[in-house]
Amino acid sequence: MLIRIDPGSGEAIYDQIATSVRGDAARGTLRPGDRLPPARELADALDVNVHTVLRAYQLLRDEGLVDLRRGRGAVLTDAVARGTEILAAVRALVADARRAGVPAQTLLTLIREEYPA
Repeated sequence: MLIRIDPGSGEAIYDQIATSVRGDAARGTLRPGDRLPPARELADALDVNVHTVLRAYQLLRDEGLVDLRRGRGAVLTDAVARGTEILAAVRALVADARRAGVPAQTLLTLIREEYPA
């Protein structure tokens, strides 16, 4: 698992970490039962504060993707398997939009309207 962050991005570092984990789970790189790196180890590797990593892990826990337990660390739950199903649906949607000649920006606008933040 490779977590990438961009310190110059406008997105918070903890959000970038969580997004990276979600992406790996959706692509099937991470599976239920896999362990995420210990927070201190990941913080050192990314050169960020350990609390930033813990906040990302807590966000993933709140979403039901990670189970946090003292002594066990962060373990991915069965919920990550849903990500691969969603990815397949997204790929099919994009393929359908391309065939129909729908521009990417229009598709993104439609998705944002249906799934507001």
